[in-house]
Amino acid sequence: MADAERILIVGGGIAGLTAATALHRHGFVPELIERSASWPAIGTGINLPANGVRVLRALGVGEAVERAAEEIRRWSFFDQHGELLCATDLQELWREVGPCLGITRVKLQEALLAGAADVRHRLGISLTGLTQDRGGVDVHFSDATSGTYDLVVGADGIRSTVRELAFVSSRPAYAGQMVWRSLIPSRPPGMVDMMVLMGETSFFGLVPMGHNQAYGFGAVVGEQFEDPHAGRLDRFRRRFAAFGPPVPAYLAGLLADHDLHCGPIEWVELDVWYRGRVVLIGDAAHAGPPHMGEGGCMAMEDAWVLADELRTGSTIESALEAYVLRRRPRADWVQQQSRITAQSWGLPSVQRNAVLRERGDQVFRDRYRPLIPAP
Repeated sequence: MADAERILIVGGGIAGLTAATALHRHGFVPELIERSASWPAIGTGINLPANGVRVLRALGVGEAVERAAEEIRRWSFFDQHGELLCATDLQELWREVGPCLGITRVKLQEALLAGAADVRHRLGISLTGLTQDRGGVDVHFSDATSGTYDLVVGADGIRSTVRELAFVSSRPAYAGQMVWRSLIPSRPPGMVDMMVLMGETSFFGLVPMGHNQAYGFGAVVGEQFEDPHAGRLDRFRRRFAAFGPPVPAYLAGLLADHDLHCGPIEWVELDVWYRGRVVLIGDAAHAGPPHMGEGGCMAMEDAWVLADELRTGSTIESALEAYVLRRRPRADWVQQQSRITAQSWGLPSVQRNAVLRERGDQVFRDRYRPLIPAP
């Protein structure tokens, strides 16, 4: 086991809580800080492919997650009017790995918090400074306190403070699409498993959530812009008014402007994931477009592998090197394929829909096949 008596995890989202749970299970005593004054559950719903569920089961929280989630058995693509283009049987694709799940961010957060219940944490605290030498990492906090750690894990997302302080600055890059995410408390009639309707330079996805809820995401291709809260729902309905069932029923289920979370789709690409005794995991290291639904899964796999390498490694330095060697090819593949997928979804509909009809299922399977083996 690597000699890491004091480990600081920065960030209390999916990556940070998974890291806290995994490290604790392997005998480490991590400490976690989160900049928000309460536990963040930003967003609405999340699609979890089976490779992420595999990690949740290994952490001991899989049962709680599955109780709160809905199994997604098929992922289907339709044209804008609702005509089927292709479908993939997710149970057959993933086989013994586990189910694919749809779950709200709040319920996933609750399960991860339960798993990390014994880990010391502080809310409303952020980093203000970070320096390191061979003896450790000196950290300064926003409450005017400081500490020295053997290892700092940056799990603080796409706009990571750890990345800014310890690495060459790398701002997120715009992926050319704006997305609106939302959640309604009922399933629209005609909604079957996960559905993505493909429009002209736009698309609309629907994902079943636990407790009969539905998660929706609509996106358009183009320049980045701001969409003010006032009047957002009316503008959103007009943007997707030409989409066929079950989109109109979903749009009718939205009640207010604040039901919609709007933002750019972005990605981060770094040459290095660790420097000295500071390491990045999840979106802080390799955020990508969400079109494969693998962002949360990659974060959880990162956390699990990092904890495993610290458990089996003789030094922190060797463990971090082994973590990157083990994770980089897999994460690079997902980021590359997610960017390709994002670009393909924005192609002219005649070209894109023809490809989906002809070989959409095979392309889908080829993208996920490298993720079937354990990380």
